[in-house]
Amino acid sequence: MIEPVSIESLKEAIESMHGGTATFVQTVPVRERFEGATVWEGVVQVFSLADNNKADRAFAWSSPMEGVSRQIYAVLAIPPITSPIEAVRASIVAGGALTLERLLHP
Repeated sequence: MIEPVSIESLKEAIESMHGGTATFVQTVPVRERFEGATVWEGVVQVFSLADNNKADRAFAWSSPMEGVSRQIYAVLAIPPITSPIEAVRASIVAGGALTLERLLHP
């Protein structure tokens, strides 16, 4: 079994990818379903973000990926992304798995 990424590693990923200073706030379980099937399930860590001119919150998580042990995702809370589930949806769309329209309005 692949070990999950630590909160400290996710904090460092946010700060390195987006700048600012991240502080852990909470863990939120997320299950994203599409057309009756689970397309992603896990936990998203929510961080407050200081000294960043784009956002005051960020979401981070990791997922196992082929060829690497884990992929880290770090998404800023910038509308329309304002919650952990929306951050996961945006990462799915960015990965080319689905279009945002199909995911939001199946």
